Amino acid sequence: MPEKVLAAVRTGPSATELREFELPDIPPDSALLKVEVAGICGTDVKMYAKPPFADPVIMGHENVGVLARVGAEFAARQGVREGDRVFVEHYVPCRRCSWCHRGEYRHCEATDWRTNPDARRYGYTSAENPFQLWGGFSQYLYLPWNAVLHRVPDTVTPELAGIVTPLSNGIEWALFDAGVGYDSTVLIQGPGQQGLSQVVACKQAGASLIIVTGTQRDGARLELAKALGADHVIDIGREDAVEAVRRVTGGEGVDVVLDCTAGAGTAPVLAGIDALRRRGGTMVVQGEMAAFPDFPIKKLTEKAVTIKSARGHSWRACELALAQLASARFPLHLLTTHTFGLGDVDRAIRAVGGEAEEGVVHVSLLPWQGIDS
Repeated sequence: MPEKVLAAVRTGPSATELREFELPDIPPDSALLKVEVAGICGTDVKMYAKPPFADPVIMGHENVGVLARVGAEFAARQGVREGDRVFVEHYVPCRRCSWCHRGEYRHCEATDWRTNPDARRYGYTSAENPFQLWGGFSQYLYLPWNAVLHRVPDTVTPELAGIVTPLSNGIEWALFDAGVGYDSTVLIQGPGQQGLSQVVACKQAGASLIIVTGTQRDGARLELAKALGADHVIDIGREDAVEAVRRVTGGEGVDVVLDCTAGAGTAPVLAGIDALRRRGGTMVVQGEMAAFPDFPIKKLTEKAVTIKSARGHSWRACELALAQLASARFPLHLLTTHTFGLGDVDRAIRAVGGEAEEGVVHVSLLPWQGIDS
């Protein structure tokens, strides 16, 4: 193994530089991951432009790689050995609280940087913390005793495994939060990584009708939604979404709305509420809106709507995502549209944000691309 590690470090708003770090000596209860793929998502775009806490930070929270060095205690605790390919959840939980015992690491206080200044989470934690390598935009990643690992099936390539995070989010939000199942009718608002993943989750669960909405610039993504199992797609620039849903459903509306338009304002949420059936529908939303004046609580109570928040994924969702990839039932490789090397982190993040590159769905950073490993 090399003595130096190359990493892309965020040094301020929309600023990154390559830095060398010493390869850390690890204690027996830790490990080092040789990063093969680090996925990039919309959250990275937001946190790159407006860092929520002090830099320097090695970003990258969707990480897949091979265990390069494994301490004896780590191997015994995790049931792994050097050479195993794993997907690493970005949560680094306490492993003691009730949330952790349920596999719901996303709710553990030890991972929540919003309320805990000493929280550990890959892609969020300062590179000035011990062992420094706390993000996947790096050739190696430090794994403490409480890292959460999932073994990648042999039939799943590293790049395909790089979409486990959005796929597991789609499973969590559609199946576990919204309860989509056999004969469900579903509206998915927004054909990004999460929305397309939800198409697959809903189709696998037996939904009888899947409708996906997007804008004119989402043309290629809407076509991909159909390839993954969507029954109808709607360009909201050409057709009113609620009217289109009513037409497709014979005036009934849908059982479930999955809103993946974070940052698009209140209009999609209002449209989603109107697109639900007359009584008892469920809507899952991402919590990106700071305020929602004149929220239609009266309409919610009259329609008996249940609203849930979408936040992260559970252990079970990750395992199901990996099983879905291994099944090869859906052409999920079509989601992995762009790859970049470590020296192009700025360009890669901007591509996810809609700058310069065309046809972007999921972007993978390959830390060893163009570098002798």
